[in-house]
Order: sequence, then C-alpha cells, then structure tokens
Amino acid sequence: MGKTRMRRFAFLVCSAGSLAFASASAAAQSASFEVSKLGHPVGTASFNFTATKDGYDSTSLVRVSMTGLDYALSKTESLSAANQLHHVQLSAIVNGEAVNVTAAPDQAQLLLNISAGGRSATTRLDAHAAAVFLADFDPGALETLLALGVSNNNRDLWAILPKQSGTASASVNPIQLATYADEQGTLDDEPITVHHLVATIAGTNTDIFSGPENQLLQAELPQQGFALVRKGFVLTPPAKPPAPSS
Repeated sequence: MGKTRMRRFAFLVCSAGSLAFASASAAAQSASFEVSKLGHPVGTASFNFTATKDGYDSTSLVRVSMTGLDYALSKTESLSAANQLHHVQLSAIVNGEAVNVTAAPDQAQLLLNISAGGRSATTRLDAHAAAVFLADFDPGALETLLALGVSNNNRDLWAILPKQSGTASASVNPIQLATYADEQGTLDDEPITVHHLVATIAGTNTDIFSGPENQLLQAELPQQGFALVRKGFVLTPPAKPPAPSS
C-alpha cells in the first residue's frame, strides 16, 4: 500500500503574551457539527478532507430544518497543497428552490457559473491566492479559513460569497481576522485550550473557536442566533468579556 500524504498546516499558540508556531497533520480530517438557533438544535453539518496527489479534496454537507428555513447543501472542493482553490461545485436547496454553483480560477479571475430560481448567470471576480469559498453554515470553509489564516499571518484573506450582492450574483470580500484571548472548553469530556478569533466579512462578524491543532470547534455565525458546534465540544463560558490580544 502506498504511503498516504498527510495534510500539513501551521497554527498559532498564544502563551504568556508570546506567539509560537507549531504544526499538525492528518491523513484525513473530518468532523460533525450541530447547527443550533438560540441554543436549540435545528440541523447538522459535516466536512471531510482527504489528500490527493495535487493537494486535497474536501466535502461539506449541511442540513437545516426549522420554521421559515429548509436548507440543504452539498459542496465538493479541490484545493492545492497550500489550501488554494482549484475548483468547487455546490448544490443547495433553499426553501424548495434549487441553487447550483461551480467556480474555478480562470487566468487572473475567478469564474463562477450560478443557477438559481430558473435563471443562470456567469460572474467573474478578482482572484486571490488566499480565498475561501464561503457558503452559509459550511464548517469546511471555516476549517480552510483557519489554515489560510495561519499560513498568511491572518493577512490578505478573502471570502468568495456565492449569494446576491446588489446587482451581482456573487462577490469577493476581504476578511479581517482578529485574534482574541484563549478560552477553555472540553472535547469528548477532556479539557482543551480554545483559541478565539473573529472574522469580519462584508460588515458582519463570525466568532470562530479552534483547538490546539487548529481544528474548528465552534462558530457563532453572522445569521442572528445561529451557531455551529462540533459534536462532543463544550465551550466554558468566560469569566468576563474577552478582549483582543495584542
């Protein structure tokens, strides 16, 4: 049997005001999450990353069912070894309406083909090396953002948003990623140090909580009251509101 190439990435460890770099690897990364609304479960989400000869293939699945929202998403993505986007295909059903999106770099631009509501559109966006394709409730996109944030020192990060923005059918927006003080939690009943970041995208904030191996643990989403929580993870409430780390 051939040797399996490991997915490698770096992450920041904050201790006593200093920054240290560490690395982690996984032959295949996968995780399952509960989607909650104001603390009540309304769905599930998951991701899986596997190594390929050119980088990684990732898949994300999301299912949300509640009053006013019936949402199902399936996304497959091809990434380089540096977590840069090669190709993505997304299929979703939102309150009975089918949405299909494909995207891939095309020279100095990103080419998106979008089909929704019986209409099709082609959109070209500026291409950026450290860009993440960010669909609603997608934990795989946030996992990729964590990896890109570290490899780019939280700078020059971009979000590709496959949704209507004004007259455009999609947009690309800068991501401001701020690091806050570490918190604590438990994963599968074992204590764990929790890193806290806030991603600001198109004027909205997403609180992201990750573990010592840079794995996504929880995300407080910009959609009011929604959260993704990794199964088996419990965040310990902080004693006081956290402040950004210097």
